[in-house]
Amino acid sequence: MPKPTEAELSVTTPRRRPKPEVLEVGGRRLKPSTLMMGHGYDPMLSEGALKPPIFLTSTFVFESAAAGKRHFEGVTGKRAGGADGLVYSRFNGPDQEILEDRLSIWEDAEDALSFSSGMSAIATLMLAIVRSGDVIVHSAPLYAATETLIGRILGRFGISWLDFPAGATPEEIAQVISAAKAKGRVALIYLESPANPTNALVDVEAVRDARERLFADESEKPPIVIDNTFLGPLWSKPLRHGADIVVYSLTKYAGGHSDLVAGGVVGAKSLLDPIRAMRNTIGTITDPNTAWMLLRSLETLELRMTRAGENAAKVCAWLRTQPQVERVGYLGFLDPASRQADIYRRHCEGAGSTFSLYLRGGEREAFAFLDALKVAKLAVSLGGTETLASHPAGMTHLSVPDERKKALDIRDNLVRISIGIEDPDDLIADFAQALASIG
Repeated sequence: MPKPTEAELSVTTPRRRPKPEVLEVGGRRLKPSTLMMGHGYDPMLSEGALKPPIFLTSTFVFESAAAGKRHFEGVTGKRAGGADGLVYSRFNGPDQEILEDRLSIWEDAEDALSFSSGMSAIATLMLAIVRSGDVIVHSAPLYAATETLIGRILGRFGISWLDFPAGATPEEIAQVISAAKAKGRVALIYLESPANPTNALVDVEAVRDARERLFADESEKPPIVIDNTFLGPLWSKPLRHGADIVVYSLTKYAGGHSDLVAGGVVGAKSLLDPIRAMRNTIGTITDPNTAWMLLRSLETLELRMTRAGENAAKVCAWLRTQPQVERVGYLGFLDPASRQADIYRRHCEGAGSTFSLYLRGGEREAFAFLDALKVAKLAVSLGGTETLASHPAGMTHLSVPDERKKALDIRDNLVRISIGIEDPDDLIADFAQALASIG
């Protein structure tokens, strides 16, 4: 049988980059919302299909034995740079690679990786970076599963941690990092901003400055990693402010329809290569169908986040006037003279659509409010098209010790709300009747 021609191979082989990507037109750099419609994909390599097919295959055929060897040299790390072709679906695939190309665009990052969940992204990242005896510095509070991973699971392997509150001053941040450095090798500085579920912001620039000063004479500096799920990628871009690696639960705003679970990491290729190698080993990559669904969702990401943000501003303005409400932890209501407002002005481009609602009372009042909701759904998660409400102290952060919850302001009267894209007046009507049910 004659060897296929290059033209024939271009049709049958799911390669994605036959020509340079179009990133600008007429000297104008294209915006992420435009690039989401086609970046990283050539329809002519997939029978002219406008949208990428779902490549449901476990393995890929090599053009030659030499090509297969070359690809495996990249996958195994024997040759720097990673695989330059498709190998096996635990390592890469067309849908996943197109997704990663598009994820990197939102923060102008050099590289991106996709994962089977937000927690698999965080776990894979940490396994790639930490060593036995290391110290992790992190902000607080964190998503409860992240705290469990650091404190209970990695702790079994000799990893310790020190933390500082999300709103800490530069001096407080530096003191904690310095104390961690005195204990041993600082593997990474892990941040979550806004913090889940209090919405407190972390001063990433202050963390960067402290890291640079304290490790000025060191050959190795701990990377600054930040979970940007609450505001990213539209309202906050931490790579601009000193973060080295940004983590996402793509389940949230990126997926945006509450119908998938996935995670992502973006940053410099040199920092992501060890994480990619760990992902190759333990198999935490996104599956093709989920990657394809995320490609669909990224096309409307800016529209959905913008509408949700506008809705949240209107709903929160109403909520703060209600007698049953103690306070609303919404980033649009920060005291202009406060440190949090200063961080917001430097780091954020929008207040987001997820906020903390503190009701007057305790668990009884919070549960009565949640049980009375008609339009908003009583469910964990955030960033979907629908409005969701939950009780962190009794749900997502139930495993956090009571004293730590108290110190972190995760109280029984706290309700976390993620505003969706419904009509905002309908949401206000729903919250009004739910507040009235408290009595």
